[in-house]
Amino acid sequence: MRDADLAVPAPASDSLLADYQPAGGYDELCVAPQQPRPHWQYVMRALDSLGRQVLLGREQEVRRRLHEGGVTYQYADSRGRGRPWALDLIPVLLTSQEWRVIERGLIQRAELFNLILADLYGRQRLIRDGLLPLELIYDHPGFLRACVGVRPASERFLFSYAADLVRTGDRGPWVIGDRSQAPSGAGYALENRLTLARVFPSLYRDAQVHRLALYFRTLRHSLAGLMPRPEKPGRTVLLTPGPGNAAYFEHASVAQYLDYTLVQGSDLTVWDSRVWLKTLDGLQPVDVILRRVDDAWCDPLELRKDSLLGVPGLVQATRTRQTAVANPLGVGLLENPGLLAFLPGLCRALLGQDLRLPSVATWWCGGAPECRYVLDNLDRLVIKPTGPHVGAETVWGAQLSAAEQEALASRIRAKPHRYVGQELIVASTAPTFVEGKLRPRPLALRSFLVARDDAYVVMPGGLARVAAGPDAWQVSDQSRGLSKDIWVLASEPEQTLSLLPPAGRSVVLTRSGGEIPSRVADHLFWLGRYTERLEGSARVFREMLVRLLDTEAVHHDPHLPGLLSAVTHTAVTCLHLTGNGGKQGLVADEPELLAVILEPARPGSLRATLDALLRAERTVRYRLSDDTARVLHTLDQELSPGLSLEQTVQSLSRVIDGLAAFTGMVAENMTRGQGFRFLEMGRRLERALHTISLLRVACEMAPGGQSRLWEVVLSMTDSRRTYRRRYASQVDARAVLDLLLHDESNPRSLGYQLGRLQEHADGLPRKASLPHRSPAQRLALQALTELRTTDVEGLSEAVWPGTVYEKLAGLFGRLGGRLLTLSDALSQTYFSHIESQQQLTAHQA
Repeated sequence: MRDADLAVPAPASDSLLADYQPAGGYDELCVAPQQPRPHWQYVMRALDSLGRQVLLGREQEVRRRLHEGGVTYQYADSRGRGRPWALDLIPVLLTSQEWRVIERGLIQRAELFNLILADLYGRQRLIRDGLLPLELIYDHPGFLRACVGVRPASERFLFSYAADLVRTGDRGPWVIGDRSQAPSGAGYALENRLTLARVFPSLYRDAQVHRLALYFRTLRHSLAGLMPRPEKPGRTVLLTPGPGNAAYFEHASVAQYLDYTLVQGSDLTVWDSRVWLKTLDGLQPVDVILRRVDDAWCDPLELRKDSLLGVPGLVQATRTRQTAVANPLGVGLLENPGLLAFLPGLCRALLGQDLRLPSVATWWCGGAPECRYVLDNLDRLVIKPTGPHVGAETVWGAQLSAAEQEALASRIRAKPHRYVGQELIVASTAPTFVEGKLRPRPLALRSFLVARDDAYVVMPGGLARVAAGPDAWQVSDQSRGLSKDIWVLASEPEQTLSLLPPAGRSVVLTRSGGEIPSRVADHLFWLGRYTERLEGSARVFREMLVRLLDTEAVHHDPHLPGLLSAVTHTAVTCLHLTGNGGKQGLVADEPELLAVILEPARPGSLRATLDALLRAERTVRYRLSDDTARVLHTLDQELSPGLSLEQTVQSLSRVIDGLAAFTGMVAENMTRGQGFRFLEMGRRLERALHTISLLRVACEMAPGGQSRLWEVVLSMTDSRRTYRRRYASQVDARAVLDLLLHDESNPRSLGYQLGRLQEHADGLPRKASLPHRSPAQRLALQALTELRTTDVEGLSEAVWPGTVYEKLAGLFGRLGGRLLTLSDALSQTYFSHIESQQQLTAHQA
């Protein structure tokens, strides 16, 4: 049934408006108690007709979609886990007339800022003419002296821009902040729109909401216009600080949506004043960089020398116009809140107009009268630093004690030009779905603009955020507020737009998905290793816990001590055991067992391995299909601290099932390119190392070839049924060795892993001029050849003499060493591009 088909007014007592009580001030929904504004009436009738229970179900669907999609924000903990993105069920509605006022004001503001930047990084007449104070500009960290005189490729300094708005009444919104360095939130706005459009498909369609695609299409078109060599196809990349950044999900999703390569600073290098991308096939030229790294961190050579996020030489590349950067470096100066006090005068001087969108009332403390006003009214103002100075932060004067206000006043008097005071604005409230009821919450909007030719295009709506509580002082994602979608209502149905080429345009057929950056290949390789490491350890620990939970086995199984000791060798972490395994039995310390499995802070624990796996997956998520990534993302709920031994066994089984589903999805959905090759090599290498470790320990712990322990080995390698189908007898050590060591038809055998490694090594990129095998090829071939040429009959002659174990131990040691060397060779050859040093002058003896 469609949502619109249910749009029948509900009884007043069941209406969502029945218990909606705005706290005073301007409310987005109601013009008076229980009286929705005209443009809200249709949406409220549709929501009422659905009923609270249905809406609660839709709320759960929103959470499920965001969780399965891996939509996160704020990677703050040591495990690299992001806080799930929170989206409220109720959108914010704006009429076309309301939006037209906002849109015109934002475009004027962007044009003004572009002129300000052009002057400050050019002739600096605004400072010489006294329209801007020198201290406000030159002392701000966002003013980059290295960029003075550098003209951007498009002659437009402000390529993209975002403004934070709040509304206090019918007369329109106020701008409370400007975002110009790397404005974030557009990707989240798109994710919010896609989610609500799927949860309320009919309501979204019938409401005639302005689409967001035009903004992103303009963004891609304008970036293409920045190409230094427009006559040739160019490469655009999106530069991200990496998975540790709060908005990394947005960076990855926007890069995927616009079909750009997602890169980090280490993926790029500057050579001959041009930026290059490090790929498996060598260095590839980069023409345009859409950056999400703040100004000062972009070039450790000319800007912040301690930056590990940027690209050495990037300023020089932009200076010579070999590579375009959007936004151009240096635009972070616009985020200085002190500029708000001077914008009205600047607008009249540069544009000959008054500001259409007023800024929040701001007093820059660099002026003596303004400083006195701020100091006299600390308890009524918001005090902000003009820049990210050490020890400075935004504070609400009303929240400070008398002693704290005096300390703040002392800091302002010491350096008054570094502070501003701003009027405390009571933001409008918007309806928020809280525990099945509508509750008013303070609202802030962020709108986004992108340059197009000689104008700007504004995203219709943008990203809305509401405070976590009705009395919250701050509306932001860091304060754990909720996000909301903004629906700008059109007067007629919107034209459907797409980022895909027109249907009539011919498509050039290709089998390539683009070059794989070296860092991506590295993460895919380790994604494969962590997948197998987690599965192998999970099988070992599950087998151990099942036997420990069997009281009879704990006291009477003579092989259990050997099994527990084997765990300490095969697992990456160390398990501390007590007892001698004799008549007194082995004492298993339950907290120790749970810690080695569930404790995330313990190095090598299964939970720590799972967290490492999920971090690697987040880094390359855009390389995986949606279903493949979703399978791994569901594992985040497993192996949580606080489980009992029985619950841990169940969780381990679910982890094994989830990893099997992931590897199956990779096998079925991932194209057989270099990305797949490195992921598979990581898996095969790790499984080979695990099998070697397990067989080595089994040979040592079962010198007589005891069948019970070898049966456990078969179970740990998921080969017990295969063995039973072949041998209708007791478990024999020689037969197990043949199955797990030499049988290349068994996907669990060491021979199978080495065979696949050798095949993948032969398919790796290599210089065509080299006639001989690469180091990776030689190592893989040597390991496989040694295993294949091992005297199997000689190892099987005796039941279990000591020489057999010595031969096996030597074989295992050599194969393990070659595999580790193979891993190092892959890293040195493909995951790093270290250019050879050249002497600048001739050497004289």
